[in-house]
Parts: sequence; C-alpha cells; structure tokens
Amino acid sequence: MKVKSFNEKYEKKIKKIDKIPRRLIDMKWVVTITFCAFLISLFISCLTQNVVSSLSVIIGIIIVILIIVIGVLFDMIGVAVTASDLKPFNSMASKKIKGSKTAINLIHNAEKVSAFCNDVIGDVCGIISGSIGILISENIAVKFNINMAVVTLVLTALIAALTIGGKAMGKSYAINKSDVIVFKFAKLISIFKRKDT
Repeated sequence: MKVKSFNEKYEKKIKKIDKIPRRLIDMKWVVTITFCAFLISLFISCLTQNVVSSLSVIIGIIIVILIIVIGVLFDMIGVAVTASDLKPFNSMASKKIKGSKTAINLIHNAEKVSAFCNDVIGDVCGIISGSIGILISENIAVKFNINMAVVTLVLTALIAALTIGGKAMGKSYAINKSDVIVFKFAKLISIFKRKDT
C-alpha cells in the first residue's frame, strides 16, 4: 500500500511538472500575439490616418469598406480552421496534393491561427475602420457644413453594423464550408513556401 501511495504522489508531481512548460509556451504566445497586435495596429493606424486625411471622402469610404472586408475574411478563416476536419486533408496529403500539408499544420495550430485571424487581424481592422470613420466624418462635416457629432454617430454606427453583419454572415459560411476555406487559404500560403511542409 505504501508503494502504491508513493507512486500516486509521484505521478501527480510528474503531471504538475508536465503542465509547467505548456503554461510557459502559452504565456509566450500571449505576449507574442499582443506585441504583434500592437505593432500591426500602430503601423496601419499611422499609414491610414496620414493617407485618408489627404484623400477625398469617396476614396476614404472605399478604404473603410476594404478594411471591413479584410476583417470579415480573416474572421472567416479563423472560424473555418477551428471548425474543419483533418480527415480529408490527411487523404489529400497522402496523394501529395499541394496545400494539404499546410492545411494540416493550420488545423493542428487552430488555436493560434484563430487568435491571429480573429483577434489580431479582425479586431485591428475593426479599430482602424472606426478611427478612419471619424476622419471621414470630419471631412464630411466640414465639406457639407453638417453637425460633426451627428455625422460621426451615423458613420461609426454604419461601420459597426457592416462589420457585425459581415462577420455574422462570414461565420455561418465558414462553419458550413470550413474545409473549402481552409484548403483555399492553405493553397494561397503554400504559393509563398518553397516546399509544402
């Protein structure tokens, strides 16, 4: 009985030790993703604010729509990766179909891919589209002599509605067509890779 209780205690200690490196890796990932989000948002915010402020209202609106579309597309990819199944990609990999191994890697790292696509790119696009919307509303208010507060409220509400509506549609499509989206995204990534690994 003493040997058994010792073994049980020993196994519990091993389980605790095994969990420590995983926590460290997760924390490293959180710090990395936070830093990436900061750099991406800082770079894109500086770029868009300098560009949009000197452009016409129509071109500014087109840029906002493009940013919303990018956010929706990456949100779809993030959802598709978490919802997709490995089986079809394993069979494709056995036939050496280009993009299949990349798709398997994406699914194996679904948590990280989803965090990057949904949280980093998706949220950054949402913040930037909102800040550009404020710049556009300033231009509209000055150009057409309209109350700035009213224009800002309407425009930011419209941007939020388009973003939420687009993501809702995208999520529904991503869940139903997850394998197709992951495969197309994997094929796109594999173009920039020398070997499909």
